[in-house]
Amino acid sequence: MLKGIDPLLSPELLTVLAEMGHGDELAIVDANFPAVTMARRLVRVNAPAPGVLRAVLSLLPLDEFVDAPLTVMEVIGAPDEIPEPVRDFQAVANAVEIKPVKMASIDRFSFYERARAAFAVVASGEPRLYGCVLVKKGIIRP
Repeated sequence: MLKGIDPLLSPELLTVLAEMGHGDELAIVDANFPAVTMARRLVRVNAPAPGVLRAVLSLLPLDEFVDAPLTVMEVIGAPDEIPEPVRDFQAVANAVEIKPVKMASIDRFSFYERARAAFAVVASGEPRLYGCVLVKKGIIRP
């Protein structure tokens, strides 16, 4: 345990966050996501995905040079529907950043493709469907 560091941020996850560069993506995924199949690097955090996102965003800057630094998976057959975990992701991001954060949505297979290419996949304990989000790392200005 460290002072000021969210306890959900394990040594493994802290290493991943520190090694990521500008533009790299981190996939935080729910318990149903095929994380082992998709991950180049896999970190497990047995907690709800919005809590994992909050912990990650406490240290990771969001990319300011893209239209939407967060991307979620669309509901199959209902792409305009906003599932509860996605509403939670939006609320967490807005609260941590202290401003509205733009979030994009993409179809399931496009999400899988981006998760497969992500710097790392964080397999959360999120039981709800569509509890997956891609986070694009930004920069910290001097």
